[in-house]
Amino acid sequence: FLSFAGMVQKLDQKLPVANEYLLLSGGVREGVVDIDLDELNVYARGTDYDMDFTLLVPALKLHDRNQPVTLDMRHSALCHSWLSLRLFDEGTISKWKDCCTIVDHINGSTNYFFSPTKVADWFYDSISIVLSEIQKKPQRGMPKVEKVEKNGTIISIILGVGSSRMLYDIVPVVSFKGWPAVAQSWLMENHFWDGKITEEEVISGFYLVPACSYKGKKDNEWRLSFARSEVQLKKCISSSLMQAYQACKAIIIKLLSRPKAISPYHLRSMMLWACDRLPASYLAQEDYAAHFLLGLIDDLQHCLVNKMCPNYFIPQCNMLEHLSEETVMLHARKLSSVRSDPAEHLRTAIEHVKAANRLTLELQRRGSTTSIPSPQSDGGDTNQPDDRLAKKLQQLVTENPGKSISVFINPDDVTRPHFRIDDKFF
Repeated sequence: FLSFAGMVQKLDQKLPVANEYLLLSGGVREGVVDIDLDELNVYARGTDYDMDFTLLVPALKLHDRNQPVTLDMRHSALCHSWLSLRLFDEGTISKWKDCCTIVDHINGSTNYFFSPTKVADWFYDSISIVLSEIQKKPQRGMPKVEKVEKNGTIISIILGVGSSRMLYDIVPVVSFKGWPAVAQSWLMENHFWDGKITEEEVISGFYLVPACSYKGKKDNEWRLSFARSEVQLKKCISSSLMQAYQACKAIIIKLLSRPKAISPYHLRSMMLWACDRLPASYLAQEDYAAHFLLGLIDDLQHCLVNKMCPNYFIPQCNMLEHLSEETVMLHARKLSSVRSDPAEHLRTAIEHVKAANRLTLELQRRGSTTSIPSPQSDGGDTNQPDDRLAKKLQQLVTENPGKSISVFINPDDVTRPHFRIDDKFF
């Protein structure tokens, strides 16, 4: 996908020329970012894809501020904001004017608010144009496009790379250096990561992602995302607690999917709060994964019963406030059944994963026995190098847990993406 993104950069020069894309392991449905969209289609590992990633693509960057960033939150719920293009220069305004909602003031001035829905529409149209051009002139070694879908403000692409299918959830974002003023008080508190990583690493930047609150205006409202900070904080979480989190996530994705109320992002927030609350010596115990799993289930139960899950970076924002009493009690009862026999629910979740892996291997085996070339290959044997590329990308992510992986793309040479892992370039 990275070469496709570079072509979109060249298409109408709207995207920043020197752009940095944050690559995250796991799709939006995995709770990698705080986006909980009703419009997301359901994809299954094994059936639809083998590896999944989320790519944050900055449409706008505001990187020249040293002081806390003040956003226009007068019209929004907590953790959300409108974005006026007044913060940017005239060239940027004229370039993005067609992706804005326009508000005329009584004094005769006009304000352009960057619209998440219009930006997503533009991005989907741009990707469609690029993919159409590629299909007209297929090139050797280019991935096969299995599926392109717009899920609300997210663009989901499944690419066939060798015998692997890679799901990319593409999220158009606004990228900021520094830290939002609304989260400034959080920095004054004591945290589990104090002394382990520097404050500069934690507050190096944040994003606005295209997701509105439950009562917000979809065309105008963005959600604050601290994805870059969360990547840094994961460095400070013990492997046994991360194992417990992964296990708990696997259980709740299956059990609490209907009605839509709890996402893995809620669970991750609770884990971060637990790290602040519990003694570091306890959390460092290597053989306590089972204890931590029960603790996460108990914490989630407590949050549901009290209908309270504070955002880790903006605690005054309750992420469960919108849920009905009926929904929270339904999920609390389901979790009670998990708590009474967690081992059985975990075995079921593991069997789901094994079944998905078996299906993947079976599809790959079938694919290797057919000699029919894909529409975008020239019949040559390109599967092997493509497969190595897919595995290399997965290896980059899995071998660098808790590290910030970014992708730089030069629009003049889209064949060579440039990876940065923390401060090292590859």
